[in-house]
Amino acid sequence: MMTDLSIVKRYIRMANDGWLQGWHERNGGNLTYRLTKEEVAEMRPFFDARPREWVSMGVTGANLAGEYFLATGSGKFFRNVEIDPEDSICVVEINDRGDSYRIVWGLVNGGRPTSEFPSHFMNHSVRVAATGGACRVIYHAHPANIIAMTFVLPLTDRDFTRALWKSATECPVVFPGGVGVVPWMVPGGADIALATCEKMKEYDAAVWAHHGLFASGPDFDITFGLMHTIEKAAQIWVLQKSTGLPELQTIQDDELRAIARDFNVELREEFLDERG
Repeated sequence: MMTDLSIVKRYIRMANDGWLQGWHERNGGNLTYRLTKEEVAEMRPFFDARPREWVSMGVTGANLAGEYFLATGSGKFFRNVEIDPEDSICVVEINDRGDSYRIVWGLVNGGRPTSEFPSHFMNHSVRVAATGGACRVIYHAHPANIIAMTFVLPLTDRDFTRALWKSATECPVVFPGGVGVVPWMVPGGADIALATCEKMKEYDAAVWAHHGLFASGPDFDITFGLMHTIEKAAQIWVLQKSTGLPELQTIQDDELRAIARDFNVELREEFLDERG
């Protein structure tokens, strides 16, 4: 069975982990994974005997022509991915022009990939170019604390990155390049897709104001870990602010530089204050 394959099991596990974290109320969030050629070969025996119709995405990613993706379904609930994957997720094939998809497995009771699939697709295209093909996962979720931060912090890459870096010591190691921030936009449309693409040219993750977080990575562990680390730092930031007490100490900028030196990562220097 398709669901016995290792890659499908790991995809399902990540979806369920996000549900257990409380990041996917109702049908919120989406997850896509760009399959390797070897994984596609393993899956072929389980593909539909007759592929479904091609669907134009309204966007083009020439560097993703002929690729295959695992994707959550539009209107599907993350809480159901583990118990009924054939109804909740699908495998889609991209055509040779990189502008249309067709379902080749899954969504057995009808439906289509997540409504934000074109946005995921565009960002996969950007991240593949930015990482030399290493990026395979795009994950969007609704973690509460990072959303809360978007109501009280200036919506700038620098402000969010500094707040997160200074909230937990591992943050400058996990995302030394920082995070991008996209102002509030109607979800699922071209504007937010394009704005996110601009951020994802530079960053592994982008905050969507009053909405959630968009994260990318080479595999499920790294991508989930990035989302988890950012949200944990956001939780610490929110908890600290909620005490109402003055901040007596924090990680200083030269201490952030020391972390980067010892862990052999390169921080985005323009997000640091001048040396003391």
